[in-house]
Amino acid sequence: MLENLTQRLSGVVKGLRGQARLTDDNIADALREVRLALLEADVALPVVREFVAAIREKAVGEEVVGSLTPGQALIGVVHRELTALMGGVAVPLSLAAQPPAVILLAGLQGAGKTTTAGKLARLLSAEQKKKVLLVSADVYRPAAIEQLRVLAGQVGVDFFASDASQQPVAIATAALDWARRHYHDVLIVDTAGRLGIDEAMMREIAELSAAVHPIETLFVVDAMQGQDAVNTAKAFRDTLPLTGVVLTKLDGDARGGAALSVRHVTGAPIKFAGIAEKINGLEVFHPERMASRILGMGDVLSLIEDVQRNVDVAEAQKLAKKVKSGKGFDLTDFKAQIGQMRKMGGIAGMMDKLPAELARAAQTTSVDERRIGRIEGIIDSMTPAERAKPDLLKASRKRRIAAGAGVSVQEVNQLLNQFEQTQKMMKMVAKGGMQKMLRGMKGMLPGLR
Repeated sequence: MLENLTQRLSGVVKGLRGQARLTDDNIADALREVRLALLEADVALPVVREFVAAIREKAVGEEVVGSLTPGQALIGVVHRELTALMGGVAVPLSLAAQPPAVILLAGLQGAGKTTTAGKLARLLSAEQKKKVLLVSADVYRPAAIEQLRVLAGQVGVDFFASDASQQPVAIATAALDWARRHYHDVLIVDTAGRLGIDEAMMREIAELSAAVHPIETLFVVDAMQGQDAVNTAKAFRDTLPLTGVVLTKLDGDARGGAALSVRHVTGAPIKFAGIAEKINGLEVFHPERMASRILGMGDVLSLIEDVQRNVDVAEAQKLAKKVKSGKGFDLTDFKAQIGQMRKMGGIAGMMDKLPAELARAAQTTSVDERRIGRIEGIIDSMTPAERAKPDLLKASRKRRIAAGAGVSVQEVNQLLNQFEQTQKMMKMVAKGGMQKMLRGMKGMLPGLR
């Protein structure tokens, strides 16, 4: 998402090379490109106008100091304004209320409210050690209640049962009473959505809000909605006291204008971003980091946080010892590394947080996550001895492995070649040859072609 915007803004920087300072003339040309880039990204027109005006005001006369180029100076201004447009700083959930703190999720059908409820429950339970109760007040969508019950089981939190014959307000108030009597810290209420804004929907959500007095009312919006997200945001803002926004499907191929428009329209901070379909695919929204990603600078801090959350420290230390010794790295370790990458959203998810130049160098455009799954299948079809000593794999063994994994012998050979390259890379690291390793990375990561 937002890849086109990143490319257009990079073009703006190149266009300012050789200039001594930012002037009215070169700023006008650059801002024309910025305006077109934002409109192509489906950012709302009023937001574009204000944003461009703010950049013009701050950029004209900006001195190009030290080793900075005018393009870099402009990007600095754009980065600051993008950060301000998306809220400036990360705003955490406010749970400072007499338990249970109620979180109400609102939004259109298909925006991802139910999935977000499960992800948020996992985040609060696993990372903040809160006792969470989930309840569905959606009595209209078939299987909505059952979907939330299944999600509650997956993340290991309590679920308050309800059925389609009940009234939404009655369900929510009963769940609130249950949460009080069973000492829950947080109650998350999933509400019904519609395919479009209607009076009955807004009246119902307002009644729910009045009944449970949520400390957080989160507007869940699909980042792929584009301009429609702005109209939806206005309707919910006028009906509910929104305290925050959750952007879903940020990992999709949408143009992403909602990410830049919804904060401006609602006045509520973007608190979370849905970045994967998996139950752990919800992260705190950091405006400055998102601005850096849009401008091709990457988001290394979020990548580090992903590593800290998902990497098995004991396994990492075990691998480090093997790398340091320069021997012992086998196909079992190779598969373990693939598993670690998958926990962090796969190669595409990791590379999306790297600076644009480095990501392009790693050929991220040819990432095939399905191929990674086939690699795991091939390794699973090997015996422990074959994983430890790939030299054992002659033609007959390769045919057996290919048949077991449902792939061709050619794919088995490709995996073995990749593994051999990775072994060489590990030996370079062991010898301190980091520069040699970086030059030789091409084709070594599984799933990159």
